[in-house]
Parts: sequence; C-alpha cells; structure tokens
Amino acid sequence: MPTAISTDVLIVGAGVAGLWLNARLRRQGYSTVLVERASLGGEQTIKSQGIIHGGTKYALHGALTGASEAIADMPRRWREAIEGNGELDLTRTRLLSDAHYLWSPGTLAGNLTSFFASKAVRGRVDQVKGEQLPPALQDRAFKGKVYRLAELVIDVPSLLANLAELAGDSLLAGEQVEPLREGDELVGLRVDGREIRAQRIVLSAGAGTEDLLHALGLKQPAMQTRPLHMVLAKGPNLKPLYAHCLGGGPKPRVTITTHPAADGQWVWYLGGDIAEADGVAREPAAQIAAAQKEIANLLPWVDQGQVRWATLRVDRAEPAQSGLVRPDNAFLAEQQRLLVGWPTKLALAPDFSDRVLASLERDGVRPAAQPDLAGLPRPALGVPAWEQLLP
Repeated sequence: MPTAISTDVLIVGAGVAGLWLNARLRRQGYSTVLVERASLGGEQTIKSQGIIHGGTKYALHGALTGASEAIADMPRRWREAIEGNGELDLTRTRLLSDAHYLWSPGTLAGNLTSFFASKAVRGRVDQVKGEQLPPALQDRAFKGKVYRLAELVIDVPSLLANLAELAGDSLLAGEQVEPLREGDELVGLRVDGREIRAQRIVLSAGAGTEDLLHALGLKQPAMQTRPLHMVLAKGPNLKPLYAHCLGGGPKPRVTITTHPAADGQWVWYLGGDIAEADGVAREPAAQIAAAQKEIANLLPWVDQGQVRWATLRVDRAEPAQSGLVRPDNAFLAEQQRLLVGWPTKLALAPDFSDRVLASLERDGVRPAAQPDLAGLPRPALGVPAWEQLLP
C-alpha cells in the first residue's frame, strides 16, 4: 500500500460533485485520487430527491430567471449519460421516472394560464389527462390539472453505485486531512498520514468544505447552508408520484418523489415549501402532522392508515450569497493549485465538472502522473435515509 502518492488531480468529497468530476477526469486520461471521510454520497447527495431540474420550477412567475436558464440543459445531459451516449456512461443508473410533473389543485388551475402560455415554459410543458396521469393521481376524486415536464427523476443510490464503479481504484477512505506545503505553496494534502501530491486539489465536500478550508488556514470562499426538514412516508398503498404541487406563491407547495425501499414498498419523500421556513422550525411530530394534513387535503383518497412517517433534517451547502438567496449555477473559486466549489444542487454536477475542466484547460494542466493506487482503503456507499429511518 503506497504511503506517498503523486496524482494529477486530488479531490476531497465524494458526493455527486466529486464523483462526477472524478469520472469525467478519468475519462479524459487524468489520474485522480478521490478522498471521502464517511460514505460515498452519504451526506447531501443521498438525501436529495433525485430530480434533474430543467429550471421550470424557478419560472413560476412566468418569467425567465438566471436559475431557470442556467439549469435548462441539465436534463438533456443527464438523459444522454443514462442512455450511454453522454459525457459519462450512466447506463447502470436507474431511472425512476422519465418525467417530473407540475400539479395544480382545481382551485389554482385558472391562475396558471399566463404561466403556461409564457416563453419561460413553452416547449417544456405538456398537459396530461386520464391514463397519462401519475398513478397516484388516477382517482375519480382528483380535480385539477397536471403538466408533464421534460425532466427526469433518478434513483440516487444506483447513481452512486454507478459513479463508484467508474471511479475504479481512485477512491480513498480518509478522515484526517492536513495541508502539504513546500514553502508557502500548497502542493498536496496529507490524508491520515499519507502524502498525496497533485497538480490540482479540488474541495467538493459540501457542508464539510468549510472545515477543510479552516484546516488549510483559509476563510474564503464563504459557505451558507439552506436548512430543510424533509418528510418520509412509507406504506403498502402508496403509488408512484413525481410532482410539484403548486401553491399560490413562487415555490411549490409540496414536492413529492417516490423511491423503492428494499422490502418492495414505495416511499414518498416530501420537500418543497413544507420542508422550508415553517417546516424547519417545527419539531418532528409537528412536521409529520403538517404533512399528514397536507396529503389529506390534496390527496384525500390516499389511505394513510398503514403509512409510517419520519422526518429528516438536511443542510444544503452552497456558496454564501447576499440575503441567503439561492445560487443560480455551480460555483468554483480558484487559488493557485486549490479549487473550491459546490454544485448547489444535484442536477448541476455536470456544470461543476465543466468549470473544473475549463480551469485545467486554461492553465495547461495535462495528464502526467500514473500512480499505483492498489490496496487503498475504500469508502462504502451511502445508505438511503428511508432504509435507516423506516426499515
């Protein structure tokens, strides 16, 4: 087992950003080492809903925004990868739904005419009815309108397994990370005592990036966290639903995705407005009661008698923004050999890797090292929250 390693790019943080970047670099001939202190994707990534946004939910006012345009090409890039003809081979990633939906309760349908007629969503949205409706909405009691988005929902655990396979022998489990310097220049990192030198060092550890920066004696770039209080529901009578339920404001009232549990049952994962603001302030029992009431109001035909509930707190890490606003794009800051960034959301992992690759190209960083990485301790895959909270 090597005690000193030289590699082209050293990445710290094996969430979707680090794993996607690692696979892109390896495909282009770079040698890499990807360090993870816990499990692959086990923090923010495994807690995401798996929606590959195309920006439509950021245009609910009927006007294009920076966010809606920055993310618009992501569904195509992910779809091509899943089909095996994109920038990565993600053919082993399970597609949960070929589309995500916007669902408006009957009382709101009349207020959405201008939105669906706007340039913001033209060509991205089609109304669906009858058998085209998501299974959970195919009930006589359903009143409202449903619109199919050209977006998709992926199974995050299978994505992580797929990206881990593409990583080959580049993965390294390591807890203690310290700077490795020559004079004043950062030339690598010492990971659990093992020296790793690299042409470039990338920090992509989500919420853990702040502590890594402090370990390197740095305060910038600054980070913010966006707290969420998500809700999980599991029961034999739940049917698949992948949709934003629209409320009266600019955010979805509730966003529901459906995930397969190991025992064959479906799990509903609830985000959106219910998981923000008031939801963050609620204790778990109160948050569950609020979710039960919301489902009873919106989907009264769903039998909640055998449904089991849990909540999950998530801190989404992002670059600090004035007023805690949501960043539009993936973010990357550069300081000599050190690159630091956040994808800001699952769908933007390709955008994050684009920024790193553009930096390497600009600085003339080419594949050079060929390290022997055999025998490195390897981190395990992250486990979905529903398997831990609702086994």
